[in-house]
Amino acid sequence: MKKTIFITGASTGLGKATALLFAKKGWQVIATMRNPSAGAELESHENIHVLALDVTNPEQIAAVAKEAVGRFEIIDVVFNNAGYGLAGPLEGIEDEQLVRQLDTNLLGVLRITKAFLEHFRENKKGLFITTTSIGGHVTLPFNSVYHATKFALEGWSESMWFELKPFGIGIKTVAPGGITTDFAGRSLDKGLHPAYQEKLSTFIDILSSPERRKNYSTADHIAEVVYEAATDGKDQLRYIAGADAQNAFALRKQLSDEDYLKYADKRFFGE
Repeated sequence: MKKTIFITGASTGLGKATALLFAKKGWQVIATMRNPSAGAELESHENIHVLALDVTNPEQIAAVAKEAVGRFEIIDVVFNNAGYGLAGPLEGIEDEQLVRQLDTNLLGVLRITKAFLEHFRENKKGLFITTTSIGGHVTLPFNSVYHATKFALEGWSESMWFELKPFGIGIKTVAPGGITTDFAGRSLDKGLHPAYQEKLSTFIDILSSPERRKNYSTADHIAEVVYEAATDGKDQLRYIAGADAQNAFALRKQLSDEDYLKYADKRFFGE
């Protein structure tokens, strides 16, 4: 019997690459996205089934989870991938932007997970995988709200590990670094404030430099890490994905809080 994976945020980038990889490996894939018309390419694959889903809509989540279980009987993996970036100084971010960021990146993951818990518990098996970010371990300037969601997901996942283990349910996180997709364009929301503009411009110049971007991973590369997490049978909580993420994670582990802050301040602002 083919295994089945349920994926959120599957229209582009990592979600799309993961859907195609698992389908190629013979899995049944339920690829969800807000606008199903964006999944036309995925829908043409015999192993991929596209469903409409907005992770900020609790009623739709419940209905889609029920439909998925009803159609496929057993869901083996739920991949919480839907999310986007919010950058800029906190003082320049509107309350609506704050709410939307937390609603999508954090609450959406919790809602999706809760929707499948009974199914996994009754079957005494199942695995949740969540896309976090190296930004759930290491911080950058002007990304405080995004970091808040990703650090939260890492802490939540660690706590859930204890909660789910007695029922034979696994939970893992995949934390990529930079990915060569249009994440920073299509999916990035921004907040601006004139008091921070000079520093923000300096930071953006460094972040978008070709030197930095050449170390980014492709979506296909990170999808391979997701597949590894889904199939390796290891009781491993975290997968740091991509060379840039692994290097940043190792450096952060080596430095004290004070030394890291000094290092990053000098790196981005020469101070």
